[in-house]
Amino acid sequence: MPTISMFFGILIRMYMGKKEHNPPHIHAIYQKSRAIFDIKTGEKTDGYLPKDKEKLVSAWMILHKDELLANWELAQNGEILFNIEPLK
Repeated sequence: MPTISMFFGILIRMYMGKKEHNPPHIHAIYQKSRAIFDIKTGEKTDGYLPKDKEKLVSAWMILHKDELLANWELAQNGEILFNIEPLK
């Protein structure tokens, strides 16, 4: 599962391959916490992140929604994903 961005200690990853289930989503990892976020809605759908980290991920997703959806399409086709600019 490639890391497509990293900011404030949070890794953003996306699984690759046709077996990955819909809806389009990302995996956010912070220390021992993991959560899944729906790309289209920006909502956490599973897991746990500290509230402040969850807000950072949600804000980042709003800024990069189109890029995330483009990466999702690449991932579904088994193609190489591109990195997305982190929050600064």
